[in-house]
Amino acid sequence: MLLLDTQVWIWWLLRDEALTEEELQTLDEHARKGEIAVSAASVWEAELLEGSGKLFLKENFESWIVKATDPKVCKVIPIDTQVISAQRKLPITFPDDPADRLIVTTALMNNYSLATKNEKIQNIEF
Repeated sequence: MLLLDTQVWIWWLLRDEALTEEELQTLDEHARKGEIAVSAASVWEAELLEGSGKLFLKENFESWIVKATDPKVCKVIPIDTQVISAQRKLPITFPDDPADRLIVTTALMNNYSLATKNEKIQNIEF
């Protein structure tokens, strides 16, 4: 299973040029196999981005999020007390962003690969 961070998930769904054609095709292939997951933190973060005008959608958020979280598109992994407790064990050098902490912890706890372009996360040893 491949857990997408919020940016990668949104870029993939919107076919954004921030991802290469090869990256988009790789994600599409994982999706065809039912191997794409996102943390519920990404759903929350997408709402915050859209609400603040940093994410522009061609349709209203409510319609978009229903499509974006359809089980045929991805599996949404809930945030539970185990994830919240486990994120406290991330290295002291880990960025303070709450969503990133929950997303990375979700990937680690479920033994999922994490798809991210966030260099702050990519460069941390776990």
